[in-house]
Amino acid sequence: MSDINVHSGIRKGLAWSAINAFVLRLGTVGVGIFLARLLSPEQFGVFAIALTVQAVLMTLADFGLSTDLIRSPDYARKAPTVATLGIVTGTSLTVIMVISAQGTAQLLGSPEAGPVIAVMSGTLFLAGCGVVPYAKLQRNFMQKQLFAISLADFVIGTIVTVLLILGGWGVMALAISRVVAQCVTLILQFVLAREKPHFGLDRSLVSQVLAFGIPVAGANMLSWVLLNADNVVVSRLAGPTALGFYFLAFNISSWPMNAIGQIVRSVSLPAFARVGISQKRVLSDAMAPTWAITLFAGLMLGLLAAPVIELVYGQKWLAAVPILAVLGIFGALRTIFDLGAAFLLANGRSTIVLVVQAAWLGCLVPFLIVGTIRGGTVGAAVAHLLCATLVVLPGYCWALSHAGVRLRPLWAAFWPPLAAAAPTAVATILATSIVSNPLTRLMVGGCVGCFIYGACIGHWLRRRLVVAGNLGTGQNSVHVDASTPSINTSIVEGGV
Repeated sequence: MSDINVHSGIRKGLAWSAINAFVLRLGTVGVGIFLARLLSPEQFGVFAIALTVQAVLMTLADFGLSTDLIRSPDYARKAPTVATLGIVTGTSLTVIMVISAQGTAQLLGSPEAGPVIAVMSGTLFLAGCGVVPYAKLQRNFMQKQLFAISLADFVIGTIVTVLLILGGWGVMALAISRVVAQCVTLILQFVLAREKPHFGLDRSLVSQVLAFGIPVAGANMLSWVLLNADNVVVSRLAGPTALGFYFLAFNISSWPMNAIGQIVRSVSLPAFARVGISQKRVLSDAMAPTWAITLFAGLMLGLLAAPVIELVYGQKWLAAVPILAVLGIFGALRTIFDLGAAFLLANGRSTIVLVVQAAWLGCLVPFLIVGTIRGGTVGAAVAHLLCATLVVLPGYCWALSHAGVRLRPLWAAFWPPLAAAAPTAVATILATSIVSNPLTRLMVGGCVGCFIYGACIGHWLRRRLVVAGNLGTGQNSVHVDASTPSINTSIVEGGV
C-alpha cells in the first residue's frame, strides 16, 4: 500500500473509530447507569467476577492470531491456518471454562458467579471463530464496517439484557446477552469483511504463527490479568459488595481508555506496521495528543468524582468516590501503555511486551494485597497507580529504547500535559469548593478545568494534532522543537 493510501486509510480509520467510540461510549454509559440503578452493589460484584474470568480467557481465544494477520504481508496464505488454530483454541478454552466455572467462582470468593461464568464461556468459542474476518477488517482500516458491527452488538446486547432483567433473570441476563450479541458479531464480521470460512493447516506456517502469537497471547493475557487481579484480590479480601463499588469506579475511570483509547488502538497497530520504525518519531507524534486528551479526561473524572457518581448513579454508590479519585489518572496512563505496546507489536517485538507485562503483574499482585489489607478498595486503587508509575512506565521506556525509539521526543510529548494538569487541578478544586449542589459543582468544575487546561496547552495541542494527522504521509519531519514546546509556561508556572 502506498504512503498516500496508508495516510488515507489512517485518517478514515480515525474518523470512523471516533464515531464508533463516541456513539457506543454514550450508549454503554447509558445502559450502565440503568443497570446500576436496578442492580445492587453485591450483584455488580458477582458479575464482575464472571466478567474477570471471561476477559482473561478471551485474550487466549485469539492467541495473538489476529495480530499476526494484521501485520503480515502474507495474509492470504496464512488465513486458513489461522482460522483452524482459532477454532482449536476457542473450543478448548470453552470446554475448560465450563468445567471449571463453579470451582473458579468459589476460589474467587463468589460462588454465585459459577453459572454466570459457565454461560459466558460460549463467547470464547465464538471469538475463536472470528479471528480471520476481524483481522481483515482491522488490517484494511475498515472502521466503518467495524462501527456497524459494534453498534449491532451493543443494540442486541442491550435489548436482551433489559428484557431479561425486567423478566427477573438478574445477573444471568448479562451473561446471556453477551453470548447472543457475540453470535451477531461473528455473523456480521464474515459478511462485512466479505470473508467465507476457509480452513486449512499449512504445517510450515504453524510454527511461525505460534512463535509470534504465543508471546502476544501471553502479553495480552497478562494485561487482562493485571487489569482484573484487583477484582480477585478485592473479592477475596473485602467481599462482593466492596467489589461492586470498586468495579463501578474502575469502569468509570476506564472511560478515557475505552473511548479515546479505542480510537487510537483500532488504527495504531496497522498504522505502525505500515509506517514502520524508520520514522522514529511516529510514536511521539501519536502519543502527544493521546496523552494530552486522556490525562485531562482522567484528571477531571478524579476531581469531579463525587458529583459525577451522585448525579449519574445515585447516592447508594457514593462509596465509590474515593476509589475513582485515585483511578482517574491510572485510566489515562493505560492509554499510553496500550499505544506503546501497539508500536512494539507492530514492529515484531512481542516478546519484549510480554516481559514488561510479566514485570507489571509480578509487582502489582503484592501491591494489591498489601493495599487492600491496609486501605480496602481505596488501597487497591492506590496500588494500581503506584505500580503503573514506578514499574510500568519505566518498563515501557526501557522496552521502547531497546527497540530503537529515542526517548527525548517522547518526554517532549509527555511533560507539557502533565505540567498543565497541576494548575488545572488547583483551579478546579478551588472552584468546586464554594458550591454544594452536585450539578453546579460538575458544571463549574468542568468549565474551569477546560479553561485552565486549554489556556496552558491549547496551542501546543493544536500543533501536535496537525502533526499526528500527517502520520503515514512522510510529512512527520515538521515538528515542534522538542526542547521548546509551544506551551503557555507563564500559566503553568504561575498557577491559577
